Amino acid sequence: MKRWIVLPTVLLSLLGLISVSWAQKNAPQLAPLTVIRAGMLIDGVSGSVRRDQVITIRGNMITNVADAGPAGVPSDLAAGATFIDLSQATVLPGLIDGHTHIFLQGEDPAEGGYDIQLLKYPLAFRAARATVSVRRALEQGFTTLRDMETEGAGYGDVGIKQAIEGGYIPGPRLFVSTRAISTTGGYPLEDYAPEIEVPKGVQIIDGPVEARKAAREQLDHGADWIKVYMTHRSWVGKNGELVSQPTLTVEELRTIVDETHGWGKKVACHAYSGEGLQRALDGGCDSIEHGLALTDAQIAQMIRQGTWLCATLSVYYGDWAPADTPDGERDRKRASAHEESFRKAVKAGVKIAFGTDIGGIPWTQPIAQEFPRMVEFGMTPMQAIQSATSRAAELLEMKGRLGVIAPGAYADVVAVSGDPLANIKILENVGFVMKDGKVFKNDLGPKK
Repeated sequence: MKRWIVLPTVLLSLLGLISVSWAQKNAPQLAPLTVIRAGMLIDGVSGSVRRDQVITIRGNMITNVADAGPAGVPSDLAAGATFIDLSQATVLPGLIDGHTHIFLQGEDPAEGGYDIQLLKYPLAFRAARATVSVRRALEQGFTTLRDMETEGAGYGDVGIKQAIEGGYIPGPRLFVSTRAISTTGGYPLEDYAPEIEVPKGVQIIDGPVEARKAAREQLDHGADWIKVYMTHRSWVGKNGELVSQPTLTVEELRTIVDETHGWGKKVACHAYSGEGLQRALDGGCDSIEHGLALTDAQIAQMIRQGTWLCATLSVYYGDWAPADTPDGERDRKRASAHEESFRKAVKAGVKIAFGTDIGGIPWTQPIAQEFPRMVEFGMTPMQAIQSATSRAAELLEMKGRLGVIAPGAYADVVAVSGDPLANIKILENVGFVMKDGKVFKNDLGPKK
């Protein structure tokens, strides 16, 4: 009899062990826990710095930000959690560049300039160079880019974005605008014999019907933003003013804006000055790119309409032609008018997002060179940092999710040695980069 009593007991025990094992295997797996101790924290939103903070990250999301305890490390730090000591560094949200060109490389005129890309470089070669560009951006602490067209590389930016999201290559989060749009006579390649059909760097449209179709095509193929060229070429006018050739009509732009907004997306307008810039505002664009010569009335209209400015200052301070040439006069006028416009926009309270036009500048140069220029032209260091964090996130409709160190935000975190509020150039030397909860670079401290 005892044998028959023991057997059910053994079977029940085995069933219990199997049940526990099954439950353990099928229980929800918690994402990895990471804890960062920050000596100084610039959270991207607050106007003040917080000291000695602990940032808790679960998987790819920030779950908590709090004062460090007396020991500096949370006493209840879970077994297996990763602790990153940045107690001697300044920690910031991952930086956002709102105007880049990953398919441009600051093309050398001696090697064929802009034209050589479209005429001789295979798309695979250009995509390989773009892969290097996005890695360089991430290495410099820019964890998000709004890329403002592929310059003749079609929908290559969509492919690079897919490769990053799939984990095939390292790079920032990408918001892409694919081919961009302009009109006949409104974009290179130019100055070839009229009987020769050469490729253009953008999609050319004429009339509202073609404009709407182009927007639909680009949105259908993965564009997050639509980029429109509202001006082309610039020169110094008879009265010493900066003149720019207008391209699309207000009606053409309104058609694009209507279609794009219907898809829940936004429109960025390259606009230097004058009539083309005014058409961009009257047509309802969401952001003005560059805005070299803004009138007081246009600044007031931007504030009234909520239009963003992505100024890209630094790109206009290199490769000037000789001063005694028309091109040299134009180059210097672009820079001086731009400085005046930017100062007025800052003072008036225009919404400004950080952007560099990097690609027009070689990717070998520091992206963060834009920060000192913004400070020189009227921003405080904190305003400049916020333009590349919470303000740029707002432009991208990612408020609270990017550009901020706070619960509910993606774990995009960077750090520098020193205080960027005392010396903004420090941001050219980012020593720690985390994107989506994963450390990409850590030159600042040991990891336990």
